This record gives sequence, structure tokens and C-alpha cells, in this order.
Amino acid sequence: MIRVQGVTDVGLVRKENQDAYAVMEGLDSGHTICVVCDGMGGAAGGKLASRIAVTTYLETLESVLKASMDPEQLREASSYAVSMANRAIRDAAGESPEYSGMGTTLVSAVIYQDGAVITNVGDSRAYHITGGEITRITRDHSLVQSMVERGDITAEEARRHPNRNLITRALGPDIDAECDGYICPLAAGDFLLLCSDGLVNTVTDPEILTEVLRGEGLEQSLERLMQIAKDHGAPDNVTAVLVQML
Repeated sequence: MIRVQGVTDVGLVRKENQDAYAVMEGLDSGHTICVVCDGMGGAAGGKLASRIAVTTYLETLESVLKASMDPEQLREASSYAVSMANRAIRDAAGESPEYSGMGTTLVSAVIYQDGAVITNVGDSRAYHITGGEITRITRDHSLVQSMVERGDITAEEARRHPNRNLITRALGPDIDAECDGYICPLAAGDFLLLCSDGLVNTVTDPEILTEVLRGEGLEQSLERLMQIAKDHGAPDNVTAVLVQML
């Protein structure tokens, strides 16, 4: 058994919300699917790209999921759904010059009885909260992440770096959008958090941990995280999906 809650907000600076998210429960296969996308591109391009990605990813994955799939098969199915989402975005971009170059990040979770398969492209993230600790599952596909790994800057400096929004992988611009896949065991009492960079650039990991573990319900936890993001200026759209294992 699980509980799931999501929230998205335009933030305090942007005029349009180019983030998108969705949760699909009650599938015949027994899985729950969560996905968060952060669109990019001028005019309405980013908004369209993120919504195409969410819709195509969910529809493709739902069509191939089977109750008998093991985690590795789920990871392959999720990767296939990502590739189909990428194709759909590129097809739409090719139909109109105003959508040329549009793209989106993607982070998703396919949740089964005692774990989840996490997939990501770009810098939207997944976190695992268990035993009073928070661990980032995904690796950002971004310029500043590469700088952190080389030792050029610290993780804290990356959060404030002027080039923190430059990503090295995305659905849409890349012909073959390579995704990363992770298998995350889950136990009763654990949480999964999927979020766009609008959250992690304004709310620290310790703050996320504190607000999730404070309890009072998933909706309240997300409301508090959103308020912290706004207290810190919320210069970008902010989206988060929080999952609790029961």
C-alpha cells in the first residue's frame, strides 16, 4: 500500500508553468507510475514538451507493463517509454518552427510491492527518505554536476552557480535521449520524492528531510516545501510528487 500526493506551482518569477506531472494508480499490472517533467523552450514550447512527455511516457508504459515483470524488466520498459516520449516531442517540434528545439527533463518512478524503478533524463531528481536520512537516487545530467564531480565546485556552490540551468541531456533536442535507470528497494515508512530543479535550487536536502518527516500528511509536507521555495524567491516553476510506503 502507498500514498501519493503531487503539487506544482508557477513560482514567483515565471509567467508560465512549464512543469508537468502525473500519477497513475490502480493499474491492472499492480504498479503505480509517477512522473515529473520540466519543460524548456521559448513561447509555449517548454509547456508543450513537458506535457507530451508525461502523456506519452504514461501511455507507453501502461501498454507494456505486466504484473510478472522483475525490476530489470521494469527498468527496460521505462527506458522504452522514455524513448517514445522523446520521439513524440521531436515529431511535434518538427511540425512547427515555433516549437523548434523544445525539450524537457524527466524523472519517473515505477513502484512495485517492495521497491521502485527510477528513471531520469536531465536535472529533475528523485530522493529516497528512509531511516531518518535522505539520499539522492539520481545523478543530474548538467554542467554543474560535471563540475562537482571534477572537484571544481562544491555541491552547495552548484546550487547558486549562474550556469546551474544548463543541462547536458534532455528529451527533444537529443536524437537518442539516453536515460539512467536505478532500482530502489522500499520498505514500510519510506518516502520517495520526485521533483523539478525549481525545488532543489531553493530548498536544501536537510530542509526536505525535516518537512517530510514532520508528518501531518503528504499534502501538508508538500505545502511546507512549496512555502520554503517561495520564501527563497521561487525563481522557477516548482513541482514535486511525494510517495509514502505504508
